This record gives sequence, structure tokens and C-alpha cells, in this order.
Amino acid sequence: MPFLLRWAINALALWVALSFVPGVEYHGPVAPFIVVALIFGVVNSLVRPVAKLVTCPFIVLTLGLFTFIVNAAMFWLTAVLAQALGIPFLVHGVAPAFFGAVLASAVSAVLTLLAQPRRPEPNR
Repeated sequence: MPFLLRWAINALALWVALSFVPGVEYHGPVAPFIVVALIFGVVNSLVRPVAKLVTCPFIVLTLGLFTFIVNAAMFWLTAVLAQALGIPFLVHGVAPAFFGAVLASAVSAVLTLLAQPRRPEPNR
């Protein structure tokens, strides 16, 4: 998937999480929020695979449910990195991180499916 499309999907997924999850906040202009979406994408593409590899035994023991915890940690890490850069993206606690990650992941998955090019059906 092209980089800009993936970035836009991340931004929209974060915006939905901001809109519906209490405890996830952003106060500021749009441009820094786009940087938060970039941070979110980088964290999910670089840090998340390492975290899933390290926590693989827990993921197996919990039949995949520990993946939700890893996703929440990545959502929280995005907020920490954004704040370190002076961007006011805040996640207040474990529950907002968990539900924000779940909602952002769901929105991202749906939008990614919708953005996939349609394959033409073979002629019969």
C-alpha cells in the first residue's frame, strides 16, 4: 500500500479514537496531528513487531489475547513520543490506551480493506 495512503488511514483511525474514547485527547492544529499519525505508523511498523516477538510466549499462552496489550502499549508509546516532541497528544491511563488501540486498529483494518484495489473477476 502506498505510504501516503497508509499515513492517511492512520490519521483517520487516530481521529476516530480521539472522537470516541474518553481519555484520549489532542489539543492543537491539524499539522502536528499529522505528525502523530506518522509516529503511530512508525511505532506500529518498527516497534510492534519486536514487541510481538518478545511477548510471543504470552501471545501463545493467551491464544492471541495478549496482542491487545501490545497494541495498547504501542498506542501509549505513540502518545509518549508525541509529547516528547511537544505535540499535545495525550492518553490518560491504561483503559483509554486499550480502547483507543482497539478502535484505531479496527478502523485501520476496515479502511485498509476498503482501500485495496479490486481484482477483476475472470471471464468464464
